This record gives sequence, structure tokens and C-alpha cells, in this order.
Amino acid sequence: MDARSTARFKLMAQVQKHNIKYIDLQFTDVVGMVKSVTIPARELDDSLARGIWFDGSCIEGYARVAESDMYLVPDPSTFAVLPWLPKDESTARLICNVHTPDGRLFDGDPRNLLVRTVNEAAAMGLDCKLGPEMEFFLLKPSPAGELIPPAPHDSAGYFDAPSDSVSGLRRQITSTLADLGIGVEAMHHEIAAGQHEIDFLESDALTTADNMITFRLSLKVVARMNGLYGTFMPKPFQGLSGSGMHVHQSMTFAATGKDAFSDPGDQHGLSDIAKHFIAGQLSHAKGMCAILAPLVNSYKRLIPGYEAPVHISWARINRAALIRVPRAAETDITRVELRCPDPSCNPYLAFSAMLAAGLDGIRRKLPPLPATEENPYLSDQPIPGGSDMLPSSLGAAIAALEEDDVIQAALGPLVCHRFIEAKRLEYEESHKEVTPWELSKYLPNY
Repeated sequence: MDARSTARFKLMAQVQKHNIKYIDLQFTDVVGMVKSVTIPARELDDSLARGIWFDGSCIEGYARVAESDMYLVPDPSTFAVLPWLPKDESTARLICNVHTPDGRLFDGDPRNLLVRTVNEAAAMGLDCKLGPEMEFFLLKPSPAGELIPPAPHDSAGYFDAPSDSVSGLRRQITSTLADLGIGVEAMHHEIAAGQHEIDFLESDALTTADNMITFRLSLKVVARMNGLYGTFMPKPFQGLSGSGMHVHQSMTFAATGKDAFSDPGDQHGLSDIAKHFIAGQLSHAKGMCAILAPLVNSYKRLIPGYEAPVHISWARINRAALIRVPRAAETDITRVELRCPDPSCNPYLAFSAMLAAGLDGIRRKLPPLPATEENPYLSDQPIPGGSDMLPSSLGAAIAALEEDDVIQAALGPLVCHRFIEAKRLEYEESHKEVTPWELSKYLPNY
């Protein structure tokens, strides 16, 4: 029995073991929204063999009407039972790869793009693992169920001991993730009222991206079950900290499993590969910013004063830096933490862009700028190597993406075109909006 047949056999056994009645087949569009089609469990074996056809022209950024036919092929390794549904509706989730009618992997499927980039790293003898820190807000709807204006569900602050209700909710979220096969490293209250963080155990890039998509769905379900609304909007409150998705990245040599980022004899504990990786991400920071921080609202978070990075710099201890190296030791896996992504991003595209930028630095042996250990907002000393900054708006980030060939190549021409098209429209729409701030500022005076 070949590997594919073995995986298929094990999957069908899992379906029988858990008495699964329905299967949710999931994938994402270009901007990261989860799409799903549900089939009876009895149809799963046929879908594994032949796929499930759908109209790609109806999916954001996928295809034109003239080239719309596509089909989904479930990945058996992503089987998970949805724990919030009753047993008489027992449903499992499978994440799918998207194929074209001739059987090829579809170039516009974000998951396929990440697989391609991971394979590029493997061809260089490197395995990448990622561990995101996901920040989010829990909001309390009004008695009428309205979310605007938003109201945080508590008034606690950073690392505050949770109330019984919040503590129970966090445990419920963590238990739900465990049931879905997602490992949590830690969880705590964040700086702003109603804001929380869950840190995930490191895993390979594809599994981590799958987990992020699953977590975003799961949190909203658990929050709704508790009368709350969970949001990954980067900056829902003016004057409060926004939600980021700091991503810890590590590299090992595929042949030996040894840490590729560590060098105990170096001043910063970093190998040449780690330095080149950091340099690559710094050099493409502007170009990949639209992918990592993809909303108009994202750039309300990336401003000075709230610990979100603005300057393109790296450091060991400086939390204002774009990249930090929080761990660098002989006996520990060295992590490189990228701090500009936010949880609204499509993780498949974000991780592909991040990895492609780092690999470009390794290939070209780019030297990093000197480390910036002084917080630029608290120091009057110049930043080593200059003070280049991230884009200050989605429009500027789109323009930077259009100038970055490496990040465009990581996305592929189809996704790159569709992503830019969607985001430019979003940015232009925001400029046409007459906001409450403008009305209160100008209407009484002009």
C-alpha cells in the first residue's frame, strides 16, 4: 500500500471511530477568508479519489468566469473533529488543496503557494518552524446585539489575574484548540481592556498556517457561545494598543536536525545563516508589509508609542525593533521574532512572504544592519544604518509590494495581481469615506 492509500485508509478509520456524519471541506481565498463546503461522510471516500468541484469565479481573487472550474482535494493530515457541535451532528474538518481541471495544483491557492516556498527552503537543506503569538479582543455586544461602538468585555490590563469568567473562557478556548490538535504554549491578558494573547507551540510552516485559520474560526465560535464577540481587527480602539501577531521563526538543518540559527561564539549568539535571514527580512520589510498587515486599519496599529514596530531594525532586547532575537543559546533553539504582522493577515501568504524574504537573504548572503538596542522613541542617538521605516498606510505598502520582485515571486503572478487589486480597492474606498472624526472636527467650524 502506497503512502497516499495508507493516509486514505487511516482517515476513513478515524471517520468511523468518531462516528462522523458530516465533513467540512475548507480552503481560503486570497485575503484569508475561510470558505467551506459540507458533504455527508459517506461521500468522503469519493472526494478523496475525485475531488469536489466548485466555481472558482465566485471566490475572491481566484479566477475569471471563463476559467472557473476547480476542485478541492482534502489533505488527510488535517482531520479534526469540531468539538462544539452535538454528537447527532458530529462533523469533522479537512483542509483542502485546490486543483485545476487538468489536475495541477492551482497557482492561486494560498496554501499551495506556502507549500512551494517551504519546498524551496527544503531544497536549500533547511526546515522552518513558526510559533505565532495571536492577540485578539473580546467584545461585549449591546443588549440589541450591536458591536458598534465596540465595548471591551473587561477592564483588566497586562498579565492581570483573570476573573473567574475570563479564566474559564480562556480554558475553554485552550481546551477547544487541544481537541483540534493545536498546542498552546501560554495565554494571558494583554495591555488593553478586553485584549488577550494566546501563544502557540512551534510547528512547521504549513501546519502553523492551518492552525491559525482554525484558531480564528474557533475563537469566534467559543466567544459567541459565551455571549461575546471575538475580533482580530488590528486596532478597534483609538488610544489603546492594537493586536499583533508576532511570529517566532526558527531554522534547523534538514539533514541533522541541528539549529541553523545558533552560534554560541558570536556576539549575538547568531550564525551567519541567521544573520543573512534577518537581513533578508529587513531588506524586504516594506515589500511584504501589505501581506503581513493587510488592512487599512492595520496602519493605525503600526504607529509610534504602542510597542508596534515602525523602524526597520533588529535587536536582542529592544521591543520597538521590527525583528528581535529573544532566544539565542547553545542548548536552545534560536528564534527570530518578526513583530509587524497582525492577525488579520492570510497566514499562508504571510508565512510564504516571510520565508521567501529570509531565504533571499541567505542566498545572497546579505549582511544585516548593526543591532539597535536603544528604543528610538526614548533615545536621542541616531539609529545604526539609518532610520528607514515601514509604510505608514496600506496605499504605501501596496506601492512597496509592486516594487519588490522577491515577494511578488513568492505570491506568484496570479495571487499578486488579485491581492493588489483587492487591497487597492479597499484603500480607495477608505479615502472616499466621510468619517465621524471629520464630521466632529470640521462640521461645526466650516
